[in-house]
Amino acid sequence: MADRKTRLAVILITSLFFLWGFALNLNPILIPHLKKACQLSDFQSALIDSASYIAYFLIALPAGLFMKRFGYKAGITLGLLLFAFGTFLFYPAAEMRHFGFFLVALFIIASGLTMLETAANPYITVLGDADSATQRLNFAQSFNGLAAFLAPLMGGTFILSGKTLSEQDQQSMSVAQLNDYLDMEAASVQMPFVVIGIVVLVVAILIWRTTLPEIQDEEEESAQVSGSIMSERNLILGVIAQFFYVGAQVCISSFFIRFADHVAGIEEKTAAYLLSGAFLSFMIGRFIGTYLMKFIAPPKLLALYSLINVVLLAAAVTTTGMLSVYALVGVQFFMSIMFPTIFALSIRGLGAKTKMGSSLVIMAIVGGAIFPVIMGQVSDVSTIQVAYIVPAVCFLVVFYFAIKNNSIKNVKLGASH
Repeated sequence: MADRKTRLAVILITSLFFLWGFALNLNPILIPHLKKACQLSDFQSALIDSASYIAYFLIALPAGLFMKRFGYKAGITLGLLLFAFGTFLFYPAAEMRHFGFFLVALFIIASGLTMLETAANPYITVLGDADSATQRLNFAQSFNGLAAFLAPLMGGTFILSGKTLSEQDQQSMSVAQLNDYLDMEAASVQMPFVVIGIVVLVVAILIWRTTLPEIQDEEEESAQVSGSIMSERNLILGVIAQFFYVGAQVCISSFFIRFADHVAGIEEKTAAYLLSGAFLSFMIGRFIGTYLMKFIAPPKLLALYSLINVVLLAAAVTTTGMLSVYALVGVQFFMSIMFPTIFALSIRGLGAKTKMGSSLVIMAIVGGAIFPVIMGQVSDVSTIQVAYIVPAVCFLVVFYFAIKNNSIKNVKLGASH
């Protein structure tokens, strides 16, 4: 009976990895879709990412305090309720076709996701035999990768219409006809997000009704910590590198559909399916990269992958047609190891400061809120193709961090994103 309860708990917590991965990876679908439905500039559409990723910076610490006071189970349940509430808000936001309303809904969803991410990693490790904790965590994280593959596939099928009107087409329509078209485009998000909300609510109910162990956090004695966390130079470099990396990762995915249309004339549904394939290469790349680290020191592999991505982005910016698109797909493969490798290198050797150091590296995810806006602005004053210079610069920062850590032979990859 106990084994059955533990198995159910593992399944439910693993589902959280899938749910937040699915939600975040719908953003590359929402960006071109709401740009069209709400008639936005690239800068404005990039605020979709900002609304999502700023929550990691603002909500992570309050989420931790809430769970310390009320427990991880309560935190997970509240996170799921916020997630569901945000998805249901998409219905009235689409009815009004109000972009600000969509941003509020996305921030609420992301606030819920922040609580889920804060709790899920430690929870999955205590559900069952301690010897298999790492195996369970890796298994759960694989569902996050599966969600990244499925989100653009399903979003492209159920949200994107595949119909984009040129400025000339829009000018030839009456105001009423144009509004009908835009309303129809906005309405396509309603049912998919309602369905997601219902699924999330069901999971919340199951979590609440399932007996889950509470995690006892060990109190860290101040005497164990010598010196300020800000004096850890490698940690600070790691936080900066993670900030730039997450910014690059979000930029590359979020504007992919716009890029594919610009350089190769690929319509949005087909581009969404290509993005799904790119995310699949990301997942495969993580397995291959982890294997290669048996033979190549992680900092060296990180440096190599960073430079390869700079070259691939240079190709994406300077060539045209499918060659540009394939170059951008290739970037996903070589990004695969970066988040966990930067994370592990950053907190190496921190001792009693590890928990605080980990929090700082996770907060660097806010880069995903900053760089897409910069890239959107560059696109508005030039082209979306030229704007891919922004993530190329970000990878140069990652390269610098990697070479500064080149003396390190082994690290244990303990986080993913």
